[in-house]
Amino acid sequence: MCGIVGFVNNKKVFDKNAVIQEMMDTISHRGPDSDGHYSDEYTTLGFRRLQIIDLTTDASQPMFNEDNSVVLVFNGEIYNYQELMDDLIAKGHTFQSCSDSETIIHGYEEYGVDILQRLRGMFAFAIWDKNEDTIFLARDFFGIKPLYYTENTSDHSFMFGSEIKSFLKNPAFYKELNEKALKPYLTFQHSPLDETFFKGVYKLKPGHYMLYKKGNMTIQSYWDVQFEEKENSLEFYMEKIKETMRESVRYHRISDVKVGSFLSGGVDSSYITALLKPDKTFSVGFEDYEGIFNETNLAEDLSAILEIENHKKIISADEFFDVIPTIQYHMDEPHANLSSVPLYFLSELASKHATVLLSGEGADEIFGGYAWYETSNTMRKYEKVPFFIRRVASKVSEKFPKKHITSFLVKGGQRTEEKFIGQAKIFEAEDALKILKDDFKDAPTPEEVVRPSYQNVQGKNEVTKMQYVDMKHWLPNDILLKADKMGSAHSIELRVPFLDKEVMEMASKIPAHLKVNDKDTKYVLRKAASEVLPDEWANRPKVGFPVPIKDWLKQEKYYNRVKALFESDMAKKFFHTEELVKYLDEHFDGKANRQRYIWTVYVFLIWYKMFFEDDKHNHQEYKHKKDRMHEKVATSV
Repeated sequence: MCGIVGFVNNKKVFDKNAVIQEMMDTISHRGPDSDGHYSDEYTTLGFRRLQIIDLTTDASQPMFNEDNSVVLVFNGEIYNYQELMDDLIAKGHTFQSCSDSETIIHGYEEYGVDILQRLRGMFAFAIWDKNEDTIFLARDFFGIKPLYYTENTSDHSFMFGSEIKSFLKNPAFYKELNEKALKPYLTFQHSPLDETFFKGVYKLKPGHYMLYKKGNMTIQSYWDVQFEEKENSLEFYMEKIKETMRESVRYHRISDVKVGSFLSGGVDSSYITALLKPDKTFSVGFEDYEGIFNETNLAEDLSAILEIENHKKIISADEFFDVIPTIQYHMDEPHANLSSVPLYFLSELASKHATVLLSGEGADEIFGGYAWYETSNTMRKYEKVPFFIRRVASKVSEKFPKKHITSFLVKGGQRTEEKFIGQAKIFEAEDALKILKDDFKDAPTPEEVVRPSYQNVQGKNEVTKMQYVDMKHWLPNDILLKADKMGSAHSIELRVPFLDKEVMEMASKIPAHLKVNDKDTKYVLRKAASEVLPDEWANRPKVGFPVPIKDWLKQEKYYNRVKALFESDMAKKFFHTEELVKYLDEHFDGKANRQRYIWTVYVFLIWYKMFFEDDKHNHQEYKHKKDRMHEKVATSV
């Protein structure tokens, strides 16, 4: 986990070294061990380092090739760096360090942009090639590491970085709200567009690279998921999973600092933990809740079986609500996935004991773990009815009030492209329009957001289509983003062995019926995991990181906190606030479960207040508040 920043072709008169230092300081949490920067008449690069591999100063960045004509800043890990280093040394390249970072520089010298095809890892990097007057930016295959860029500047300069907040320290940057981002956010619970909530600031897509030369920008895809099923036995693919996952975990454990693992009660993190066998595992749950909201006992039990030391943290409701501003600060954009909060506390706990943590993200998308991918027995029977008949029933049912039977009939007569936009679907389209002011209604619909992804998997089976859509949207924009940002908030590196391109290559061949069937989701993965896990863990149903927000919003204390924000003048800029309060009251009175609608709006308002209304708020103020909160927590434990 490191942080990179930079700007190119700057014409505004200011002290470049002072500005890049401020930009670097803003993301110091990503790399507390050291920093460094490079500047010439055209390009300025900055770097914050978290020491993981080669702890010497030889591995510091910015890093250079032999004649200083190529300069690198890099965030991530290249797991096959030792093989790459041997190859490049054999071809005559000279290394100054034992770091994975340097393989990218010499690999670029040797192979140009094709070095991307040889990398195995997670990364976001920038290379300044002086000979070509070109900046080369790249982001890893799945989007594990974030990378943002913008030309929304007063002097038309180009900026890039690991976090958007670093741009705010550059006097050339225009800070403007992207009004088209709010409506799709209300449905997806995260920012699903390439353009972020900051106008003119974009995400470089996973599996893409950019060449920026003399003001001209070229963006290309270099990798994409290819699902090509090959029929074979269950036992064949169980062995393939065992073999490939053992190798992936072996690569992901490479480190010169302590390595641990996150552990819940589910099969994904349990499988990683059983393969890794770290010294310590880490778990969180919620105070006053057992079972679904607190599985720390399951993590503790498995750790005992595996003879691993387990550390756990129990989160209170007050802690949960108090940390929301800090979380939204670190996320850069509003992010309403409730699991970001327990992940924040989990990262804080782990940071006291280890620097590298392995986690189970990605297994659901690759091996078919979500309930959406399943078809109920009742729906399977209904799907035997000819589609044109189900289609008519669907259209008729849309005209009636929503009930269980009408919803079933509507869904039964829809194609996957019509009914599935990804794992998160918060606001229905009509409800989002009902609460929004007119200035924020002109934005892409959910269907328009995911349509290009569906076009890439035409002709595939329904499970594969949904997997692909989730891997292009839900995974990088929600799951991996919060993993990166919550980990980096506490200066740890989160690694995800399921999201390895060799694992993906193997899994892409597994037929859908071995992933999802009438027996279970992630069926073949569970069977493979049972080799090293007790059946209780290998076959445990997926629960994710559930949060008891439904109950808390029925408590007057938290109801009043949310209501005050919903009734504020700030909220009236965006929403018909009487509708917001209506949702809140319905939930408080037990008339309807509106917690996800409420939370999604609440988080956006917290984020907007911080980044656009409270000019006094900056990183140091929020860091101070966070430190004070942590001191309070520490004294109470």
